[in-house]
Amino acid sequence: MSTRARVFALLLALAPAHLLAESAAGVTWIGPAGWKSEGARPMRAATYTIAAAPSDATPSECGVYFLGAGQGGSVEANLERWAGQFTASGGGPAKPQIVKRQIHGLPATTIDVSGAYSGLGGPMAAASHAVPGYRLLGAIVQAPGGNIFVKFTGPAATIAANQAKFEQLLTSFQADKPQR
Repeated sequence: MSTRARVFALLLALAPAHLLAESAAGVTWIGPAGWKSEGARPMRAATYTIAAAPSDATPSECGVYFLGAGQGGSVEANLERWAGQFTASGGGPAKPQIVKRQIHGLPATTIDVSGAYSGLGGPMAAASHAVPGYRLLGAIVQAPGGNIFVKFTGPAATIAANQAKFEQLLTSFQADKPQR
């Protein structure tokens, strides 16, 4: 092993986990410092656990999903489904804020919605009651290999306290560099 390779291996071994890029669908990203990486899970390229804000009782979670090229539904269908998991305080539909943007040349659409959340446990879970005071920051990044779905959900105060870190996660997305 060359000296250069040994130095790289040593730096890699000593690097904090949050400095190591994760990847799927032809893009890489870096999880924010302070977010605990739980690694991949079924249907997820990455999962992060975020400690609860002092006023919240439960931690939050940010899942980065890649279901395969052409899988997972359209951008619009996912945004509609995510928004539909929230009810406004008056009982009507929650009003999401949706923004289309570019992240390092990748088309992305973000959503910010809050209210009583009925999406706990995912689509396969038994019907549950809505939990008030929740918020979702989400994004769908149109990657070269298919859509990446980023869903950060939890108690509103924890989400607000970590909004800048969510933005940091999003702005770290970039297309893989071609191999030489």
